[in-house]
Amino acid sequence: MYSPLTLAYIGDAAYEIVIRTILVRKANMQVNKLHRHAAGLVKAEKQSAMIEILEPLFTEEEKQIYKRGRNAKSYTKAKNASTIDYRRATGFEAVMGYLYLKGDYKRMIDLIRAGLGEV
Repeated sequence: MYSPLTLAYIGDAAYEIVIRTILVRKANMQVNKLHRHAAGLVKAEKQSAMIEILEPLFTEEEKQIYKRGRNAKSYTKAKNASTIDYRRATGFEAVMGYLYLKGDYKRMIDLIRAGLGEV
C-alpha cells in the first residue's frame, strides 16, 4: 500500500502524459500552443473542477483513495491555487496514480475523458 502522496506524485505524471497524448492526437500544432493547452488542463483548479463530475463515477475503492489523497498532510503549498483546489487535485492525482500503478489504463483514460466532458 502506497501513501496517498506517493500515489499523487506518480498520478500527476500519468495524468499529464494522458493529457499531452490527447492534445497531440487532436491536433498537430506548435509545441508552445500544446504546452499552453496542457498547462490549462493539468492545473489544480481544473483537476478540482473535474472532481465534481468524477466523484459520482468513482468506485468505492477509488472514493477511498481520493479521500485519502485529499486529506493527506502535504508539506508543500499551492502556488497558484486555493488550498481547497490543491487538496482536491491531490486526491484526484492519487486516484490517477492508483489506477496507473494498478495497470488499469482504460479506467484512467475513461475517467479523464469524462472529466473533460468527452463522454
